[in-house]
Amino acid sequence: MEMVFRWYGEGNDSVSLDQIKQIPGVKGIVWALHDVPAGEEWPMDKILEVKKQADEYGFNIDVVESVNVHEDIKLGLPTRDKYIENYKKTIEKLAKAGVKVICYNFMPVFDWTRTDLYKEHEDGSTALFYEKAKVENLDPMDLVHEIADNPKFTMPGWEPDRLKDLSKLFEAYKHVTEEDLWNNLKYFLEQIIPVAEVNDIKMAIHPDDPPWTIFGLPRIITNKENIRRFLDLVDSPYNGITLCSGSLGANPNNDAADMVRTFADRIPFGHIRNVKIFENGDFIETSHRTTDGSVDIYDIVKAYHENNFTGYIRPDHGRHIWGEECRPGYGLYDRALGIMYLLGIWDSLERQEK
Repeated sequence: MEMVFRWYGEGNDSVSLDQIKQIPGVKGIVWALHDVPAGEEWPMDKILEVKKQADEYGFNIDVVESVNVHEDIKLGLPTRDKYIENYKKTIEKLAKAGVKVICYNFMPVFDWTRTDLYKEHEDGSTALFYEKAKVENLDPMDLVHEIADNPKFTMPGWEPDRLKDLSKLFEAYKHVTEEDLWNNLKYFLEQIIPVAEVNDIKMAIHPDDPPWTIFGLPRIITNKENIRRFLDLVDSPYNGITLCSGSLGANPNNDAADMVRTFADRIPFGHIRNVKIFENGDFIETSHRTTDGSVDIYDIVKAYHENNFTGYIRPDHGRHIWGEECRPGYGLYDRALGIMYLLGIWDSLERQEK
């Protein structure tokens, strides 16, 4: 297991490489070019600039998260081919810089969705929170009108550039079914996986977060059955998943540890995150400790250990603690504590084998 840490880049992150360097066990940074719009080819000079910054601290840049997929690809529009070609060229460039894994997602319109960025825990820390009824009762067109009346309107996890085109996007997806999305994903994979194979880069799709339909938009990477179907679309070791225990774990019917045991050879990258699920379907992100949430983090790490996992792991979202001001979910302190918890479990399992 190789421990890595998400970093948003100089000027975009409250966490510095110097601070990450002081966390025991971290070997690399998980990064992206966040200023490059989805669908555009990544410039080589910007890729090499990140590599130079990481090299100064002895970090690898093996994992990229994310090379975002353009909406036209998800929609299956005729224009998708030009964006797929750009994606292929980006894969080739990343390979030249030493990248080994690309994390991405295929969620229509929105990435992760939350209703509160700083919901308070009983101990005074705060974390990302999802109020299920609020999302279920929110009419998408109400969002459109809200944005029209208030240009500064925002919601957790929803980029302003997407919000301004929300009406067009909802209209575009009006008749897109889950089967349509599956077909469009297969088309994408059939184009890029051969390029990934040649360049020795493993593609790792991230599950939908949360793992169910929101606002009537299709979501398909949501459970064990669908992950199996996804892997069978293009049966290649370079077509894999980013096993995210927090995204999948928001649904109590999902057993992330079982998925690790089932799909271990197709998991090049794992996110480990804990969430506490409430009876009404709400959930809040917690510390990584098993007893603090609803996800059995111990069993997940044990599953990786049983399968001699040699891929990349990062602590996913953490709480905001000790008054830290940071990107929601991405504070330094709780993620560092999470690493020590995860490595503690791993070390104890190693000791038991001796």
